[in-house]
Amino acid sequence: MKPLSGFRDLLPPDFARRHYITTQWRDVARRYGFVEFDGPMLESAELYQKKNSGGEILTQLYQFTDRGERVLALRPEMTPTLARMVAAHHRSFSKPLRWFNIGSSFRYERQQRGRWREFTQWNCDLLGEQSVAADAEIIGLLIDALRSFGLGPNDVVIRLSDRLAWQEFLQKHHVPFERMGEFLGIIDKMEREPREKTEEKLAAFDGLSFELLQEFLASPEVPILAPLLEELSARGLRDYVRPDLSIVRGLAYYTGIVFEAFALHGGLRAVAGGGRYDQLIEHLSDGAVSLPAVGFGMGDAVLLELLQLVPQAAKQEQSWMERHHPCDIYLVIAAQEHRPMAMAVAQQLRHEGWGVLFSLTPERVGKQFSAAEQTKARFAVVVGEEWPQVKVKNLSTREEVILPQEELNNWLNLKT
Repeated sequence: MKPLSGFRDLLPPDFARRHYITTQWRDVARRYGFVEFDGPMLESAELYQKKNSGGEILTQLYQFTDRGERVLALRPEMTPTLARMVAAHHRSFSKPLRWFNIGSSFRYERQQRGRWREFTQWNCDLLGEQSVAADAEIIGLLIDALRSFGLGPNDVVIRLSDRLAWQEFLQKHHVPFERMGEFLGIIDKMEREPREKTEEKLAAFDGLSFELLQEFLASPEVPILAPLLEELSARGLRDYVRPDLSIVRGLAYYTGIVFEAFALHGGLRAVAGGGRYDQLIEHLSDGAVSLPAVGFGMGDAVLLELLQLVPQAAKQEQSWMERHHPCDIYLVIAAQEHRPMAMAVAQQLRHEGWGVLFSLTPERVGKQFSAAEQTKARFAVVVGEEWPQVKVKNLSTREEVILPQEELNNWLNLKT
């Protein structure tokens, strides 16, 4: 038996890697004053079928009808759930809201490198604030998250755009606003499709040509982005950002700035993406609640690939794994008569916060030391003839010391 296609079995080493990622995410979110929330993995499919939540994602829903004849879907992303929750409960919280979530999402899409049908996603959203400073805060959070993994401006870039620039472009060329979604769908796929395919789609828009799009995309400056770029420069983050109007994002609810984070090496898909969605909450509440919002999502699948491609990021991850290994101390029990004393030491060390392992059945001392090496413990503590003293061996430096067992915790703290 194997897991379903696009789903993963996370063995302990795989889970440890994901735990490393989620720990970094939570730490960066905390530094920016964000608080964690969660919502159901199962929602009414209508939530995603709302016009402003549309786009390609509707073709990727895990959707079914339950025994109550309700059409339900596993959440493909968190933003619609967040919008629904905020619309219902926003009066209970002061604004702006700084909320983040880490959880599973599900999309029925073709499995490939860095893309799974179930994945862990980190969402960060700032709601109730329309200023450029809010946009910069969200992008700064994303950049600091990437930096927390050891990724620099030579490893990743934030490609930044604004849908309002395209709105002005279409107005200039007399394209009705109602066709903006159709047009942005062409731009969204332009980079991944042959020119002939793009030209074929553009034929439906009188007066628009491939050359005209190229000229607009090659604009050296994007005035509408200038205030945001100034804000990011003041934060010392400008080196991570590149204006790029080809980024429009596939989801229909975006209303302003949009951005995606890409690795500069390895040919990976986007690491993260987001933007401003000022009308989604109003739409989902049928006009009852209006709150501007900006946010992003970052999945674990592409990030796991990227961390292995960048040497300093891989080294940092490995160092974190070694520091957070479940076994700090391996107790070596010299003889069976010492076992009661060893159990007392084990429980006391665990109470004081140390990860402690020992053989559950009698074993030779040499075999216990081999087990200590295999578990990658930092210290071996021998309980034997020296009792009430214990012998401690630092397994990396090979340093040995004998000390009273009541001083063991203090000595270990000094050595770590």
